[in-house]
Amino acid sequence: MLQSNEYFEGKVKSIGFTSSATGRASVGVMAAGEYTFGTGQPEEMTVISGELNVLLPGSTAWQVFGAGASFQVPGNSEFALEVAEPTAYLCRYL
Repeated sequence: MLQSNEYFEGKVKSIGFTSSATGRASVGVMAAGEYTFGTGQPEEMTVISGELNVLLPGSTAWQVFGAGASFQVPGNSEFALEVAEPTAYLCRYL
């Protein structure tokens, strides 16, 4: 039912789950650092606490998303993150 994942030498940790209401998702925490993630399918990321500085695919401008803000990433793409402080997130797979 729950799947634990660890990335970037343990600096990003998540727990994946499936909800009958929202489908497949994961919730996790990122330590301060810079990360690049690849997507297999479209995703919606929501910041729960903290802040993410995001470079979305096809963009040259970084965007800041704080607690409560969401952004979408297309499938089969990459996006870059700069994280200044530990940040919690919810990722829904669309």
